[in-house]
Amino acid sequence: MKNMNSMMKQAQNLQKKMLKTQAELATKTVEASSGGGMVKVIANGAQKIESIVLEKEVVDPEDIEMLQDLVLAAVNDALNKSQEMVSSEMGKLTGGLNIPGL
Repeated sequence: MKNMNSMMKQAQNLQKKMLKTQAELATKTVEASSGGGMVKVIANGAQKIESIVLEKEVVDPEDIEMLQDLVLAAVNDALNKSQEMVSSEMGKLTGGLNIPGL
């Protein structure tokens, strides 16, 4: 019974640390770009896009598809970087143990 109480306490401590880390990650950001820096996207650790910056040279009314592709590439890259940041930080807490949903 004593061992079970110890395990429960460890699980509760891990949960507190994970919640704190998730809150901290929501304030951290990553940046991605495409088109040689013509499109920049900033995402946070909660996988939310915080900003998209377009250089005016990339806005060509005759080639909207290119702009769409550049925005899409930068957004996907930013979200991937954000997920990698979260996985790295959570991995430190769980000792590399892959816990679904994290």
